[in-house]
Amino acid sequence: MSGGTTYTVKVGKDETGKRLDRVLADALPALSRTRIRSLMEEGRVTGATGRKATNPAAKAKMGETFVVFEPPPTPAVPIAQDIPLDVVFEDEHLIVVDKPAGLVVHPAAGHGDGTLVNALLHHCRGSLSGVGGVTRPGIVHRLDKDTSGLLVAAKSDAAHQGLAAQFADHSIERAYKAMVWGVPRPAKGTVRGNIGRSPHNRKKMAVVRRGGKAAVTHYRVERRFGDLASLVECRLETGRTHQIRVHLSSISHPVMGDAVYGGGLRRCPASAPETLRHMLQHIEAQLLHAVLLGFTHPITQRQLHFESKKLNKISDIIKSLDSI
Repeated sequence: MSGGTTYTVKVGKDETGKRLDRVLADALPALSRTRIRSLMEEGRVTGATGRKATNPAAKAKMGETFVVFEPPPTPAVPIAQDIPLDVVFEDEHLIVVDKPAGLVVHPAAGHGDGTLVNALLHHCRGSLSGVGGVTRPGIVHRLDKDTSGLLVAAKSDAAHQGLAAQFADHSIERAYKAMVWGVPRPAKGTVRGNIGRSPHNRKKMAVVRRGGKAAVTHYRVERRFGDLASLVECRLETGRTHQIRVHLSSISHPVMGDAVYGGGLRRCPASAPETLRHMLQHIEAQLLHAVLLGFTHPITQRQLHFESKKLNKISDIIKSLDSI
């Protein structure tokens, strides 16, 4: 590896039995515990044998040696780009937008520009909170690239900190609409299950028996289209990566269009109308939309509540199913 910094940590007697991320963070004051966990998720922490240490909660054993590699910081700073935004609300402290499917939230590997951050920098004339870091100015929470809907960004550090606190204590009100295969039973319920990296595919998330982070999703069937599909509303108690997609897939009702978690065209039964199959062939995103967002304005303390009236591709699928 070129550039970056490599650290070597040997577990001592006093660290035996402690969480591995804590041991590494204590031994490496230059790196925060959060940064250590991020490096572990990226596969940049290895044991003496070269095996990747990816579980922050693993218990350290005396005499173990770990190598931690921190890559060099990305020097690129996002540039302002004139990308159209659907602005739902804006004041001097924050902005709420209705994100289209296909728009990446912030620059990352493979997406250096053309992101929501680039669009916000242009729209807000550079007035965005710096708390999120150089590549994520203003970003308090994220939506997957192919998930559309409401998202709030901070224009000041005070707003960012206030919003982040609400996300942390789960006081933010969020609801999503999803088109799923089949009809969940019961029609109203709760899915609970820790979410972590899939042990079979590190690029995917999964409900895991050990480790992971606690996740709770409440769902309610709004409309059913025979036994073929249904429109489901989901409300989150937690905000884990791919949470709705993973939880719905875990109860055998994956989101339509979500090939990653079993909701792609292969799930479409042979008996389904050809018009539906044709539409799904041209939809390259999961049919999941963040329809509701409610929070306390971090500066004025005013209660804000926003609803997205458009469901994008979900509306097209509903029209197709209604015509059956």
